[in-house]
Amino acid sequence: MKKLLFFTLLLLNPIAQYAQEHSHTRSAPLVYPAIEGYVTLKTDLHMHTVFSDGNVWPNIRVMEALRDNLDAISLTEHLEYQPHSADIPHPDRNRAYALALEEAKEHDLLIVPGSEITRSEPVGHSNAVFISDANKLLADTPEKAFSEAKKQTAFVFWNHPAWHAQSPTGNPILSDFQKERIKNGELHGIEVINSIDYAEESLAIALENDLTIMGTSDIHGLIDWDYTEKGNSRPITLVFAKERSLESLREALFEGRTVAVFNDLLVGKEVYLKPLLQASIEVMSAAYIEDTQVLELTLKNNSSSNLLFENQMPYTLYTNPPIFEIEAGASYILRIKTLKKVPSLALQLKALGAYTAPKKHPVVLWNIRVEE
Repeated sequence: MKKLLFFTLLLLNPIAQYAQEHSHTRSAPLVYPAIEGYVTLKTDLHMHTVFSDGNVWPNIRVMEALRDNLDAISLTEHLEYQPHSADIPHPDRNRAYALALEEAKEHDLLIVPGSEITRSEPVGHSNAVFISDANKLLADTPEKAFSEAKKQTAFVFWNHPAWHAQSPTGNPILSDFQKERIKNGELHGIEVINSIDYAEESLAIALENDLTIMGTSDIHGLIDWDYTEKGNSRPITLVFAKERSLESLREALFEGRTVAVFNDLLVGKEVYLKPLLQASIEVMSAAYIEDTQVLELTLKNNSSSNLLFENQMPYTLYTNPPIFEIEAGASYILRIKTLKKVPSLALQLKALGAYTAPKKHPVVLWNIRVEE
């Protein structure tokens, strides 16, 4: 009888049943602070719908992005790969973009027109965003497709270069084709984070060739299924733009003002990553514990990433380990043994979850005035 009552209650309350089976530790809207001189745009510029090999209608992508508090998205349907064409024929390759634009017109979300040029190695897959007509990118050779993207002043980035299906070692191979595209000004960025994979070899290629660092979800199913249900946030590219507009977003991408983010991993050029980390940690208070030379700081993490730090100061810490984490949106008490009272402090921390080059973590500085 008790078992029957239990199952009856579950049937009558599916929300309770759902809560028992699932843990959404990454479902909060994404928030990252602005840095000096720029607004921070949260973007996902690699997604698919039923108009190529995805499993959802374009309006779902818009609603997911709004829930995640994104600023801009692009539906980058495969041009050459159309597995649903028998059920959803669409000779106009701009159709997914048009539907997303219609869905987003009453919302504060930027929709970037884009497509994915899909070829086998050594060409691989690349996204062209800020295009004017996807149909014209359908060409008999990849060289013509990239040339057309350039004519449309598109920003083009190399997708999942470390994908094992095309590079069995799991390492990217910079082929003569990519080298020629870079030389011709037809390839401008590279994904260092695609889905759940971070490839430091791709980061090395980005730095060596001055390519814009990108992070994308490459979502085909539901964000909930592929990310949230597994305790993850979707990978995104933070773009530091002069204003919140499509033109400013495009300009920032060409200038390489980005940081790729996946959960607690942040990857970017030092010139942008360090200011982002500085802005993410706010010093709420700084005062000595009464009758001691122990300085107590209250630090608040204003980002959606848990940030892991290692002490780099000449001072040691009191009641804190030398490596500590400040959780997303939370405050943290840090106690420092300064040996004598000082009027100001240079807080120096190495960000262990952040990378400015393969295996290289940035050291971030906060100049703090101590309260009297």
